[in-house]
Amino acid sequence: MEIRFYQLLRSDLESALAQLLERTLAKGWRAVVYTASAERAEALSRFLWTYAQEAFLPHGTAADGGAPDQPIWLTDQAENPNGAHVCFAVDGVVPKMGDFSLICDVFDGRDPVALADARQRWQAARAQAGVHLSYWQQTAEGWEKKAA
Repeated sequence: MEIRFYQLLRSDLESALAQLLERTLAKGWRAVVYTASAERAEALSRFLWTYAQEAFLPHGTAADGGAPDQPIWLTDQAENPNGAHVCFAVDGVVPKMGDFSLICDVFDGRDPVALADARQRWQAARAQAGVHLSYWQQTAEGWEKKAA
């Protein structure tokens, strides 16, 4: 099991998430984006349909249905209905670790509360056996690995 923490410092969650999802699909992986609410999942879905004219990220939500057919599933439930390899956890949610090979905890490093909460999640993950952790910080050039 691997958990990567991604600290946003330069862009908003939506833009960074779109880039991370593009990389995920390029590897042939499926993803779940786990949010704090159904409204947030729907807002992220709307963003992903319009974020770039030259890009396309096939995805769905509970409102769309057909979860098993979706390469990216956006949800507020602790679920893996599309057989995803990776889970992007946003809004401070904590997915069930056994459901995924890789969890990416994406948080706003400019928000002191979100940063403090992420530190607590890091400490909790460190205390678990068999979990490989890494910490990535957003820079002008992209993502820089700061800790492992």
